Amino acid sequence: QVQLVESGGGLVQPGGSLGVSCAASGFTFSRYTMWWYRQVPGKERDLVAGITSAGGIIRIGDSVKGRFTISRDNARNTVFLQMNSLKPEDTAVYYCNVRVTGQDYWGQGTQVTVSS
Repeated sequence: QVQLVESGGGLVQPGGSLGVSCAASGFTFSRYTMWWYRQVPGKERDLVAGITSAGGIIRIGDSVKGRFTISRDNARNTVFLQMNSLKPEDTAVYYCNVRVTGQDYWGQGTQVTVSS
């Protein structure tokens, strides 16, 4: 059974940094592209970044370019999102995602709040 568990969210001041992680299980992690999305209440879930199975960066959202970095550790079945120079508008629930055999799987999300 595919399972994704995000962690590492929290409260951070504007301009600060925070890293979130997503631990994966139930599938061969090293073979799949992984994605990070974020969502604020009342809005659609937006793509933040994607990373190929081999670690190639295939997508970084325009709003986070130069500030966010996606990476992965295939030995630990984990994907990371490092967020720097955070802004209040980065406040959202952050989700990781994988598509396995045509089906999308999501974690429960981790809340990131950027506020002074």
